[in-house]
Amino acid sequence: MTTPSSATWPVYEGPLGFTLNAKSTTFTVWAPTAQNVTLRLFETGNNSEPIQTHELKPLHDGAWRINFRKRLDGIYYDYLVTFQDGTVNRTSDPWSVASGVNGERSLVIDDERVSPANWHKDKSPKFVRHAMVVWETHVADFSSNPNGGFKSEHRGQYLAFTDEHTSLQNPNSSEYNFPTGLDYLKQLGITHVQLEPIYDFATVDESTIDNARKNGASAEELDSLYNWGYDPHAYNVPEGAYSSNPYDGTARIRECKAMIAALHANGQRVIMDVVYNHMYKSAENAFECMAPGYFCRRDSDGSFANGSGCGNEMASEHPMFRRFIIESLLHWARCYHIDGFRFDLMGLTDTETLNQARTALDKLPGGKDIVMYGEPWGASDPAVDEKVPMGDKDGRGTLNERIGWFSDESRDSLKGNVMNHRDRGYVNGNEFWCSDAARQTLNAWRDTPSAGKEVGQIVQYTSAHDDLTLWDKLCISMRENASDFEFDAQDVQQVADILNANMFAAGIVLCSAGTPFMLSGEEFGRTKHGCDNSYNRGVLMNQLDWARTERFNPLVQWYRALIKLRAEYSSLYDGKRKQLETSNHTVLATRIGNNLIVCANPMYHEDATIQLPAIHSAKSQEWHCVLNSSDYFAKWTGKQPDTKVNITTEKSAATLHLPIRTFVVLSNK
Repeated sequence: MTTPSSATWPVYEGPLGFTLNAKSTTFTVWAPTAQNVTLRLFETGNNSEPIQTHELKPLHDGAWRINFRKRLDGIYYDYLVTFQDGTVNRTSDPWSVASGVNGERSLVIDDERVSPANWHKDKSPKFVRHAMVVWETHVADFSSNPNGGFKSEHRGQYLAFTDEHTSLQNPNSSEYNFPTGLDYLKQLGITHVQLEPIYDFATVDESTIDNARKNGASAEELDSLYNWGYDPHAYNVPEGAYSSNPYDGTARIRECKAMIAALHANGQRVIMDVVYNHMYKSAENAFECMAPGYFCRRDSDGSFANGSGCGNEMASEHPMFRRFIIESLLHWARCYHIDGFRFDLMGLTDTETLNQARTALDKLPGGKDIVMYGEPWGASDPAVDEKVPMGDKDGRGTLNERIGWFSDESRDSLKGNVMNHRDRGYVNGNEFWCSDAARQTLNAWRDTPSAGKEVGQIVQYTSAHDDLTLWDKLCISMRENASDFEFDAQDVQQVADILNANMFAAGIVLCSAGTPFMLSGEEFGRTKHGCDNSYNRGVLMNQLDWARTERFNPLVQWYRALIKLRAEYSSLYDGKRKQLETSNHTVLATRIGNNLIVCANPMYHEDATIQLPAIHSAKSQEWHCVLNSSDYFAKWTGKQPDTKVNITTEKSAATLHLPIRTFVVLSNK
């Protein structure tokens, strides 16, 4: 079939999807090149035959509509779209907000009816910008491991987040004092949970995993029924594999909301990972089935452009998909009380769309507290006019000041380049060459081309779901041939230097200006045994091993103390940084605001001295240590350091003596 150029497509501004009223139901689609559109109605979302079929009538600007003088709440539906050349596409509704198993059929719902009890009372925790710390996890990773103590019927599902007072399960003891789940998150102190994709994705068969669970499948049998979910099928529908019944289109909605409400009640705001840059299917996705040639970018030869590396890239600059993205974000914010959005491969989305989305979210009640940030890159260059600013590094200057991005500069300067597993950064052996970049990390790259308009735009991190975990990166880069001996910390003394490097990385990230971010389990040495791309490697590799919260408890407590410090001192978020005089160039010594100094000595063989600034305010105390990595490191090794942190004062001048491989925070409050 022939398709018009993007400049000649009509733009429809009326409602799309279904509209459910007290005594009527309307269905509207946008299919400007179709010759005919047929609506099919079903009693179920899977194998039943249609109970009715109806022809939609063409409207203006490419829209088609049909109205029923009755309320069709609970009816499943799909469309047959016929084109001039005789092609007939069967598809679900691109504007679906509910669906049956595997998203094959859309579902008409009354959102209020399918919400959990007291959903109207759900309230997001107060947003405190300077205290914000993001903890990224995956629904299945969070609760699949039996040692987490979650209800067996909830493991790997939304409802595991509603399980209360879970703790580490020790087969040798009925009592244990290491919390997991909600209690663990509250104790850790993080403010935001970022969830890997919870929209309906294509790469886990919901019917297969449902049957496996009902038949009591073993962990090994369930292992392959796993994916990160960066394979969108229906953007506005929750994933059914995480629900108790994927055949019931209301269960996934109710249970997803229950998860969000539980996190809110526990003190965490919720960020959703969104993947508007591509879809799992190219020609067969619901958008292209309705309007072939419009929603996906094309190369000059007419083939699908592939800036995502996943087979296609969505045309965010086209008005109808721009509209969809904005309405989709509003849908999740309004109907699911989502508190933020992380944009996968944001470099493939134009900044005009991102900025319009920011403006639209701001207009919601509490909307200015909804955060937006993303990856400022794509897998390759997008197929757009070079004059169109994109959400990549080149386009960052055109973004709204409250849209942020991940700083790969910070990430790589601290632990080494992610593409080279053995490459080292400031914390793991390359302190001489990386010390200046580490200082810039602490300062959120202000006064450099990598800076944002606001410091909060810089997302500071050393690990995320992509690439090696931080622990694995440190093991591989600090050992000639890393193995399970290091990954599993089988001898704590033999991996003490790796733990120390992890503590340094956490200290710098959580004391840096900007927005700190971590992969779930980073704080207890999470390992994937050297796998750097575990998107489909099974739940056994990806699930959180809650037992490591005991083995790595000194590291957990270090993270907890840093997070608490960040909440107490707002200057860590945006305070001015000033470098202090040190005895060695590789040593970090940064004054933050008026009340804090962060110091790090990365050297293995030489203690450092740092001249501390004089205190001129009568309201201030002398400089004193409020956080010392040696205290936590000693809990790991069972040994006290040979030399200790010491502050000496002579004629009103104070000097800090900082032992090797030590990170401290000083305060005068």
